[in-house]
Amino acid sequence: MKKILTIAVLLVMAAGVAGQEMEKTTREETPPLRQRLFFGGSFGLQFGTVTNIEVAPIVGIWLLPRIAVGAGPSFQYFKDPFGRTTIYGGRAMTQLTLIQDLNNIIPIGMNTGIFAHAEYEALSLEKAFFTTEPEGSGRMYYGSFLAGAGISQKAGKKASLNITFLWSITGNEYGLHDTPEIRIEFYF
Repeated sequence: MKKILTIAVLLVMAAGVAGQEMEKTTREETPPLRQRLFFGGSFGLQFGTVTNIEVAPIVGIWLLPRIAVGAGPSFQYFKDPFGRTTIYGGRAMTQLTLIQDLNNIIPIGMNTGIFAHAEYEALSLEKAFFTTEPEGSGRMYYGSFLAGAGISQKAGKKASLNITFLWSITGNEYGLHDTPEIRIEFYF
């Protein structure tokens, strides 16, 4: 009788152990490149005494779920009472998501994220418009580092509306960046 009872207890314990789900030790697979790519940018208009039209598309990739990098061209037409110019170049940026969904921390009913943003902008400027040098014809290179933070409002699975506040770290020698520079961008 003891043998049968011992075998029955061992079988019940073995069945209980066999029925347990094994803990998953594998990491989630990285999504394919197509799912990690994003597109977007900004478009700006200002009319009046000063006219300013800016187009700055961007292409980026999420390297990790919270880290993105991107790059794109930039074109700006600027006119004031003293003259007009075109500014063009490119920018490379990186973005670190600090809080993916603020609603999980503070229940406000909005799925807003908070991120840190840094970028390098390389621009080609008209010498005649930005300097008083006698050899003021042609173009010159101007590079600047910008850093700041922003909020991101999700508008779908991948799409978001971002409001970014950036400050020029390298100065504002030619008056190109307001302090702070406020950008409204859409990524999809």
